[in-house]
Amino acid sequence: MLQNVPRIVVSAPHSGSGKTTFTMGLLLALRRQALVVQPFKIGPDFIDPSHHTRICQRTSRNLDSWMCDDSVVRDIFARAAVGSDISIIEGVMGLFDGFGPNDERGSTAHVAKLLDSPVVLVIDAQRAATSAAAVALGFQEFDPAMNLVGVVFNNVGGKGHYEWLRQVLEEKTRLKSFGYLNFDPVLQLEERHLGLVPATERTPKPQLYERLELQFEENIDVHGIISAAKLAPELPKTRTNVFPNARSQGTLRIGVARDEALNFYYQENLDLLSCLGAEIVPFSLLHDEALPEGVQGIYLGGGFPEIFSARLSSNRAMKASVRDFYAKDGVIYAECGGLMVLCEALVDFQGCRHEMMGLVPAVAVMRRDKLSLGYVEVQPLKNTVLADVGESYRAQTFHYSVLEDARFEPALKVCHGANVSYDGYVNRNLFATYVHAYFAACPRLAERFVDRCRAGTAIH
Repeated sequence: MLQNVPRIVVSAPHSGSGKTTFTMGLLLALRRQALVVQPFKIGPDFIDPSHHTRICQRTSRNLDSWMCDDSVVRDIFARAAVGSDISIIEGVMGLFDGFGPNDERGSTAHVAKLLDSPVVLVIDAQRAATSAAAVALGFQEFDPAMNLVGVVFNNVGGKGHYEWLRQVLEEKTRLKSFGYLNFDPVLQLEERHLGLVPATERTPKPQLYERLELQFEENIDVHGIISAAKLAPELPKTRTNVFPNARSQGTLRIGVARDEALNFYYQENLDLLSCLGAEIVPFSLLHDEALPEGVQGIYLGGGFPEIFSARLSSNRAMKASVRDFYAKDGVIYAECGGLMVLCEALVDFQGCRHEMMGLVPAVAVMRRDKLSLGYVEVQPLKNTVLADVGESYRAQTFHYSVLEDARFEPALKVCHGANVSYDGYVNRNLFATYVHAYFAACPRLAERFVDRCRAGTAIH
């Protein structure tokens, strides 16, 4: 497996510095040079990778060192990087922000060190001059084990402002300046309550791509960044057993809902199901009238069902198809947005009620004051299509809705550090939860799901 692909991590002092905008511009610039670019996103993000994938025409992969062992992170990277000329890895939050004050796992810095990758720091210089170099110096010296190679300045006022920033940076830190992005309102990506609008739902306006490409052409040292990426040393060759060679045990078809409403999936989840012998069959809850023929299981991922709740509610044919599938003991696994779709109703931010599938005895209600965000330890209280009582796994949550009028005993105990909550609905072959599981971190979850789909019998 190829181990010496050029690679570089894009980081920042904090969220909102411009990591994603800069990463998108860099991907566009590299693609213009006819390079095959493999994008990655550190952490449990579904939205930023959708933009990477749109630009690179290669699926962006998540690298998560809190949910996964070190060897698995390296394996996911090496496996995806095969056939590419360069890998661009977008960080999460601030460079050193990990699981806790004394736990760097999950941070951009931790993954950068795992992959022995050079790091570029994107600094928002809109309200700074000399002080921006002090920020860079602090990041340079905070962890000598990390290879910080240069800085890019964002929201710069013009060439004079940039020359000031560059001169102080290179004199005080010995870090290289790879250039800057001028302040430009057109470069502001569209956002909503969970972050950016996914590219799978709506592609950014062409003007944004055009302005980014022009700024990179005029103000960013792309060749310098490529040269820094090429200095990344060869990684030790490691291979885990997470992704076995694809096996065939007769036809197994798993339907995966993918459209504007539901599109949050870890690609490794789907890859692992394929490696275990499943054929992934995409379908749409919005546009199709029935589930694909011959599926033994369906997987409803996360997304923004609240934005499309009226359309989901009005597709009566699809709702009837899902209900019929469940009545015949078809296996259903739903997470977050998928859970909301399976509820009796969904109440949007405007307070409008929309009738949903009616398979989960509860109502999903959007609440801007009820953000659930973070890594969790999951302990099943009932046997599910993923895990039995007594097993546990790591996962994450990110949602602004709550279940009201819930008439069931929860299936999971969920630990957010010292905070404990309860989640999940189980009935026969249906398991619906707010929790997003990452199968690469715990392959037996995928194995159990595949086995349950093959068996096609109800859980008791």
